[in-house]
Amino acid sequence: MSTATTTTTTSPGPGRPLRPSSDAAVFGPDQLEELVDCFRTNGFAVLRGLLTEDELAAIDEQCAAAQAALGRGELDERHGTTVLIDDELAGSVAVANYVSYVSDLSPAVAAAVTHPGVLPAIRAILGDDCWLMDQRQFGFVYQDARPGRESAYTRIGWHADWQSAPHLDLWPSVALTIHLDGTSPANGFLRLLPGSQRWSTPTPYRNVNDAEIPEGSVASAGWTDEPAPFEMPLAFEPIAGEIPLYAERGDLLLHDAYLWHAAARGTDDETRRRHVRGHWCTGEPLHTDDGRFVKNAAR
Repeated sequence: MSTATTTTTTSPGPGRPLRPSSDAAVFGPDQLEELVDCFRTNGFAVLRGLLTEDELAAIDEQCAAAQAALGRGELDERHGTTVLIDDELAGSVAVANYVSYVSDLSPAVAAAVTHPGVLPAIRAILGDDCWLMDQRQFGFVYQDARPGRESAYTRIGWHADWQSAPHLDLWPSVALTIHLDGTSPANGFLRLLPGSQRWSTPTPYRNVNDAEIPEGSVASAGWTDEPAPFEMPLAFEPIAGEIPLYAERGDLLLHDAYLWHAAARGTDDETRRRHVRGHWCTGEPLHTDDGRFVKNAAR
């Protein structure tokens, strides 16, 4: 069965999927209505030109400081861990590819993910009662992807975000990504399947990681009851109709939690691909004693 929602969300419209290019999915701050229409049709859209270079530089500086502090063991364990990579030339190198709950550490990130220039689009997609998942699971995460062997984060196979928690009542949601580096084949990029958010995609009971599916998970989810026309690949196989997303520095990518996507590995080991990513969600958030948002896991 597919996921149902009691929020004032709007299901995708009948528009045509994009051509084999993501260029048509890029919009300026004065084109939010067009951005929302594109999102509903294709499952994603890009907002370009909202953040200033000064705002991006502040995000750069504060995220790099948080990453360095995590590497030195100075942050609470909720912000993540370092990974020791055994390198023949450099010896054991500590790398922190992820910094969780980074909006707690970076005022610039906290301001960007709640920017008044993007909130109207998110609310048009999810409804006025949507909420920021900054204190649940991993919150907003700073991700530093490096193709080389010193990295524990280089590429991610085909998935839809809701599959990471099919037992939670968080969906539908919008993933918000702030690109700190432009993306390309050299440093890696996102692969997307436009329109796949419409399908009722099965929960991955069989997957490449052999991850255990939590008790109480739904059988499938999506914006409609229409089953996917083919199985989601287990890893990085090509899919007919997929397109690459080549982002520019400062781009804000909005994509649907039901959208099929994957991350391609960069071809140049000397490059980096840094971004900040998290979710706006639906449903009624509860509060802990310290005021942080949580969600009811029961369905």
